[in-house]
Amino acid sequence: MKRKEQEQPKVAKSRIPTFKTIEEEAAFWDSHSSEEFADELTPVEHVKFVPAPSKKALTVRFDEEAFEELSREAREKGIGPSTLARMLILEHLRARRRAS
Repeated sequence: MKRKEQEQPKVAKSRIPTFKTIEEEAAFWDSHSSEEFADELTPVEHVKFVPAPSKKALTVRFDEEAFEELSREAREKGIGPSTLARMLILEHLRARRRAS
């Protein structure tokens, strides 16, 4: 007698999409509530928060036009202007390191 394939319980596909970037995910959660997906979430226990390494802050001043342009581009990406400025500065520094 042939052994039947073991029946696996069918797992429903998640309604939460797979994201390509953190910006894409941030934009999704900005327009959705986790309550919409409560049936897909699993409670966790014993969560341990690890302190983030300390970082330095930097104030950068822009004229109104440059600030508006930065803000507009940041909105298009679904992030804040400070985050975009940080990304651009780090990208520039990495490119300079590679060029050296």
